[in-house]
This record gives sequence, C-alpha cells and structure tokens, in this order.
Amino acid sequence: MDLELRHLKIVRAVAQAGSVTKAATHLGLAQPALTAQLKRIERVLGGALFERDHNGARPTPLGELVLSRAMVLLPAARELQEEALRFANANADVPSYRLGATNGPILGGLMDRLATAWPSTPVSTHTSWSAKELTTMVMLGRIDFAFIGACGESPPPVEGPVVWSTVGTDPVFVLLNEDHPLVDRKEVELAELADEQWTVTPGDSCFGDCFATACARAGFTPKTIYETDVATCMHLAKVGRAAALCQATFQPAEGLKLVPIAGAPLRWRQLFGWHPEAATAGAATAIFEHAKAAHSDAVGRSRRYAAWLIENPGLGTSP
Repeated sequence: MDLELRHLKIVRAVAQAGSVTKAATHLGLAQPALTAQLKRIERVLGGALFERDHNGARPTPLGELVLSRAMVLLPAARELQEEALRFANANADVPSYRLGATNGPILGGLMDRLATAWPSTPVSTHTSWSAKELTTMVMLGRIDFAFIGACGESPPPVEGPVVWSTVGTDPVFVLLNEDHPLVDRKEVELAELADEQWTVTPGDSCFGDCFATACARAGFTPKTIYETDVATCMHLAKVGRAAALCQATFQPAEGLKLVPIAGAPLRWRQLFGWHPEAATAGAATAIFEHAKAAHSDAVGRSRRYAAWLIENPGLGTSP
C-alpha cells in the first residue's frame, strides 16, 4: 500500500481528537474500521504512530514526525486543488456570471437589475440552504459570487480567502395567522409569544442558538421548533399551528401578517462574497451596488418593515 493524502488525514484526525473512537465519529467511520486503517498506515510507515491506553491516543516520536509533515502537505494539497479549479473555471468558455444564494430578499431583484444593466451577459444561479456550501463553491471557483445570511454579528461560515461585504442588516420579524390576537399590534414583545410553537427554514448558521438565547433573555424556553421549507412554514403559520420566524423583507401570503419584535433581539445580515483572485473579481463592486439596490427595493415593498425603519434607524440597506 502506498501512502496517500487520505491516510495523513486519518493520522491528523486521531491526533486532533485524542482518541481513535472520537476520530472515527468525526470521520463518519466505524471504530474497528478506523483501527484497521491505522494499523495498515503504521505498517507502511514502519512503526506505531500513537500510544493508546484508557486515556486516549498520544503521538509517538514517529507519529510527531508524520504529523509535522501532514500539517504542511494537507494544506498545500488543498490550496493546489483550489487554485487549479479557479484556473480551470477562469479559462473555461462560459460567458456568464454565476451567482449562488441562500433564501433571502436579494437574488430575484438582482437578476432583474443585471439583465437590465448587462443585457448581453448571461447570469446563472445556484441556490442552497447551506452558506458553508456556497462559500466553498466560491473558494473552488464553481460560482463567482455568493449571497448568504449570517446571524447577528457572527462571522461568515468558513475561514478562507473569500471577501465579504454587508449588503444590509435586517431584523427578524414573526409571521402570524391573520386572526392571531397580536397581529394588529405595532410590535410585540418576544415574551408575549412564549406559548407559541415555532417554525423556521433550515440553515447552518448559529441562528438556532441566537433564538434560544433571545428567548432565555425574555424569560422562557421555546416549545417545539419545526425546521422545514418556506411553503410548510407558511402553512403552519396560516393554520395557526406555529409562529414563523422570517426576515423583515418577507412578503406574507393571504391569511398571514408580519409583526415586528420589539427591540429587534434577532438580526440577520445579508452578505455578499467573492474570491479576490477570481477572474470575475473586477465585477464585484458593480454587482455589490446592484445588490444593495435590490435589497433597498425589497425593504420598500414591505410596508410594515419600511414603517418600522422610520422609528428604528440604523438597520436596513448598508450605506
């Protein structure tokens, strides 16, 4: 057996986890399978890489040597792959901008604006609930620009060379059945919703933790939280089975009303990202300005949100 990068990843995982069992869980492998893999790697390298006992696994001197090389080779291999993919995509004969986006208020209006401003430049899109996936696609050159959301002041989801700019910062409102006793209020205290069930769309940000923290500050623990698609969230809210958390720019369907939460305890940043070394990076400034205009349009379409901003300045589209 020849030594491969995947073998070095296994050695790194065991060292970082401090035990074979924890490393197996992290890698999604059965513990016996990982143990067998590790033994084969040790045979190739000529000796034991870890001392194992009831306290875990600690690198031997040979293991330390292998780890020191792995910490150089693995990042270098990843950078080579990313650079090669960017080069291949930059030189591919694809005369278009590729946009990726999570669920948000920007993409539709942005596509319309780009079609008007650059009618001869095709634009393709990729949607995902995962901001991490879209960030990785930018890093690998599979899309040119990404529009994602981030909770509060939390950082973007993946460390790396992607540059991020804030298009806007929106409060999170609550979507309620039109017959709910609180729908005609100018805004509601989060504590007044303590008895509600909740529904949200999926995502990989820290929003769930932020929501739990906001509820704790309001003096309650949220009941059941249904994580599902937008259509199901709206249905549950419409039939009165749940209160739906949504971005303030959301356009409610018939039978639903958007209600601000006092003090905006939950906020959602609309982020625009690109790779500074990509062939399309030169268009980033223009697309960012179009994105801000599209966000401003979305704010204006939500009369409830536009009225709320007059009395709560400081949020909305970035200056």
